[in-house]
Amino acid sequence: MSSRVLTLPNILSALRLLGVPVFLWAIVTERDGLALVLLAGSGITDYLDGKIARHYGLVTRVGQLLDPVADRLYIVSTLLGLAWREIIPWWLVAVLFAREAFMAVVVLVAKRHGWLGLPVHFAGKAATFNLLYAFPLLLLADGDGTWARIAEPVGWAFAWWGTGLYWLAGILYAVQLRRLLAARTAVVA
Repeated sequence: MSSRVLTLPNILSALRLLGVPVFLWAIVTERDGLALVLLAGSGITDYLDGKIARHYGLVTRVGQLLDPVADRLYIVSTLLGLAWREIIPWWLVAVLFAREAFMAVVVLVAKRHGWLGLPVHFAGKAATFNLLYAFPLLLLADGDGTWARIAEPVGWAFAWWGTGLYWLAGILYAVQLRRLLAARTAVVA
């Protein structure tokens, strides 16, 4: 893992972070075209930053911190914006925020035992992918016409899969942490 800061994957993650307030403004003020472009761009750059980092050996500690922060901020801002506009129900926001609270506890326990983070699971990446593609489709479904009618069931399918995978990934992280703690205890004993 590199200690470099200025890499293409890190720049892509930083651009995603800079786009969060613009996206939130666009969704709340119903500038849906801009919100869709920013959200789609976020999904594309989320995929590219990881792919480029792994393929070209540009994995950095900064990137490991920036990428999930950008993901979480887009998910939080999108959830709040879509719920504010009554495109998604507030209970879905609560279910996804509950998973974030659960993960906060897992991360705190990991840090208390000296681990700065846990390796990323495919389920977590798949959950983020599903959620980042569900949201623009649900936003598109808020309109009228053929595209809105097509986008709605596809968007909800991504949302349900993403929510399920989001919780599955959280449980996998907790199981992984439990195994690490058990292995540490076995070595000490």
